[in-house]
Amino acid sequence: MTAAEKHQAGRTSASGPLPGAGRCPPPRGGARSKRRAGIRDVAAAAGVSITTVSDALNGKGRLPDATRSHVREVAERLGYRPSAAARTLRTGKSGLIGLTVTTYGEEPFTFTEFAYFAEMARAATSAALARGYALVILPAPARRGPAEAGAPDVWSNVALDGTVVVDPSAQDPIVSELLRSGLPVVSDGRPSDSLPVTTWVDNDHEAAVRDILDHLAESGARRIGLLTGTSTDTYTRLSTTAYLDWCERVGQDPVYERYPAHDPCAGAVAADRLLARPDRPDAVYGLFDPNGTDLLAAARRYGLRVPEDLLLVCCSESPAYATTAPSVTTLSLKPRRIGNTVVQLLIDAIEGLAPARPVQRVMPTELIVRASSRRGSARTTVSAPRTPASD
Repeated sequence: MTAAEKHQAGRTSASGPLPGAGRCPPPRGGARSKRRAGIRDVAAAAGVSITTVSDALNGKGRLPDATRSHVREVAERLGYRPSAAARTLRTGKSGLIGLTVTTYGEEPFTFTEFAYFAEMARAATSAALARGYALVILPAPARRGPAEAGAPDVWSNVALDGTVVVDPSAQDPIVSELLRSGLPVVSDGRPSDSLPVTTWVDNDHEAAVRDILDHLAESGARRIGLLTGTSTDTYTRLSTTAYLDWCERVGQDPVYERYPAHDPCAGAVAADRLLARPDRPDAVYGLFDPNGTDLLAAARRYGLRVPEDLLLVCCSESPAYATTAPSVTTLSLKPRRIGNTVVQLLIDAIEGLAPARPVQRVMPTELIVRASSRRGSARTTVSAPRTPASD
C-alpha cells in the first residue's frame, strides 16, 4: 500500500468513506492558486519602470537609496524571485557550477560513496549556495556522451559557468576539453604541467607521506609497505614517489602493491597479496579510504595482531576508524576546507575577481594517531607468512 493509500484508508470508517473523502481540497485563498509575481507586477506596485526594478534588484544604475530600498521592499512583499532563465539572458551566466572526479576516466566510480569526496562535495555545495550559485555533481564518464552505448550527454544539457575537477589524471581529456571551451576550471589536486587550469588547491602529499613513514619507524617498524593505485593522478603519483624516495633515503627495499582504486574489491585482494609476500612488511600505509578495513581483514586471515605484529595507517576521513578493533590511525586531507576553497576560487574567476596570475594553494593535513600505529611494548619479530585461516 502506498503512502497515499494509507492516508486514504485512515479517512475511511467502518460504515464507509467519510464525507468529502477522496476529494482534493481547494487551494488556499479560493479556487485558483496565486500566480507567481513577475517583474512587471513589482514595477506596477512600486510605481516605477521595469528597468528601475531590474537596476534596483541587481545593484546597478544610479538610483537614489530610497528608491532602491522601496523597490526591494515591494519585491519582498510580493514574493518576487528573478527567473533563472532571465538572469542567464541578462548576465550570460547560469548560476551553476559543476563538480566531477575524472581520476579514473571512463571507469565506473561512485565517488560520493568515499568519505573524502562526500565531505568535499558537501562543503563545496554550502560554499556555492552562500555565494548564490548551485553546485551540480556530474559523472566523468558522461562527458563522452552519446558516442558510447547511446548514453546521454549529461554535460551538454547543463549550462555551467565553471567547473571544479577533482584529481585529474595526467593528460586528462575532460579538463583539456573544458579549457578549450573557455570555462574556468579549478582543480582539487595539483594537475600536470600539460593542464593549465585556472588555479589549483592541493595538500603537500610528499610531506604527509614522509611524516607517516617516520611515525611508523619511530613506532618500531623496520619494513614499511605501501598500498597504492594504478592511476596517474597527482595524489597517487606524488604519494608513491615520496614512499620510494623515503625507502631510498633510509636504505629499505620498497614493498608495495598497486591496484585500481575505483574497484571496491581490488583493494582487499591487494592487501592480501601484500601480507602474503616473502618480504612481508611489519607496517603498511594505505593511500585509500577502504585500505584500513582491507588490511585489518587480511591481518586476521594471516594470524597477525595489530599493532603487535603489524602497524597500520590509511588515508581516510571516515569516523568509523575510531571504533574499529583496534582503532586505525588515519591521515585527514581536510576535504571540507578544500571544498570551500576551490569553490571560492572558482566563483572569483567566474566573476572576474581572481588575481591575474593563477593561484596555487597548498592546504595542511592532519595525522590522527590511534592504536593501530602505536606499540606499547618492544617490537615483535616478523615471522614468515603462513597460509591464511579458512573463513
